[in-house]
Order: sequence, then structure tokens, then C-alpha cells
Amino acid sequence: MGQASTRSNRSVVYETLRRKVLTLELAPGASLSENELAASLGVSRTPVRESLILLGEEGLVRVFPKVGSFVSRVDAERVADAQFLREAVELAAFDDIPETLDADLLAELRANLEQQREPGLDIEKFFALDEAFHHGLLRLSGHGRAWSTVVAAKGHLDRARRLGLHETNGVGRFVDEHHAILDAVVAGDISSARASLRAHLRAVFDDIEKTRRRSPELFAADDGTVPVRRSIAVWE
Repeated sequence: MGQASTRSNRSVVYETLRRKVLTLELAPGASLSENELAASLGVSRTPVRESLILLGEEGLVRVFPKVGSFVSRVDAERVADAQFLREAVELAAFDDIPETLDADLLAELRANLEQQREPGLDIEKFFALDEAFHHGLLRLSGHGRAWSTVVAAKGHLDRARRLGLHETNGVGRFVDEHHAILDAVVAGDISSARASLRAHLRAVFDDIEKTRRRSPELFAADDGTVPVRRSIAVWE
């Protein structure tokens, strides 16, 4: 296997494992066996090991010597940091929204909102539409390329958001908030759009607290405890 092919293989494994962590398919606290992951992905242990190292650098995986690797539990401080970055970027972009909006992009955003109203929309489909909507707001301001920086920084936040969506058992409130934000932008009321967006983005903290009260085992503790490997791994 050539060097380029090796890098490609490692990239595919990394992206696959990262997606599984962010979508909660690999839940917070789950144990990670290099052998089992390699077998399920049809690769050798090397790209799995390298991918786990990269995910560890992002804080999405933790490695405990002589114990093993585990999906990290959701870290409230990392969530807050990612939220701070996201809010700073998205709110600042409103300053550069032109008076005349791009008609094609506006139509795309409205179509996105219509799809968000579809009955029976599952969480992952809504999440994808939500991401596209917020990216679209940045594109309206001419700062669409900044979205990749936001995405790279918000792994813990995305897990917390998904947990919150499972907790609320519905997305209607978020869709209504999206409509209010876009309506304010179209009306040229950037002040209202900014206030609505800020409240919308910060709603995740309330959802996190509800989830933490119900399932504290999904969140990081501050006591330095080490996980115990079992068939279903948990921290004690």
C-alpha cells in the first residue's frame, strides 16, 4: 500500500470514528477496542490507533494507561468554550450582512426551513439542516468560509446539542427560532436578529442541565476518576 493510500485510509477511519462519536453512536463513556474497531471497519489496527490519538487531541477520546481507551464524557467547559467561539463568529457576521440579500441564497434558506417542518424528521436529519441553516447565515454575510473553523472546534458542543435534542423530544421550538432569526434579517432588523440568535444558541445550556440531571454518567467529572473496562464501560 502506497503512502498516499495509507494517509487516505487513516483519514477515512478518523472521519468515521469521529462521526460515530459526535452522533452518539459511540456513546460518552463507551470503551474502545482497537481490535474490535479495526475488524468492524475492515482495516488494520494502525489507522485505528492513529485516529484514536487524533480524537484524543480533540478531547473526544481519553486513553488511560493499563486500562484502555474510552469515548470521553461531555466536558461542560469545552462545551462553553465552543459555544463562545460559535456565538462570537455568528453574531459578528451580522455586522456584514448587506442591505440587498442574495436572492438565491435566501431561497435556499427558506427551502431549508420548509424541510425542517417536515413531519417525522429524525434528529440527524434535523441536525444536518440546522448546520446548513447556520452556515447559510454566515454565507449571507460573505463569511461562509469561517464555518469550517467553527465546525472543527465544536465537537463537544455537537454531542451536547444532540443529547439536548434527545432530551426535548421535538425540534419545533428550534425551527420557530430559525424562522424568527431569518425574518428579522430579511426585515433589516439586525439588532433583533442578533438577540434572537444569541438566545437560540444559548438554549443548549438549559438542555444540557436537563440531560445532566437525568444522565450524569454522560458528563465529565472533576474528580480525576479512572474508568473501569466492562462489557458496558462506565466511570466509577
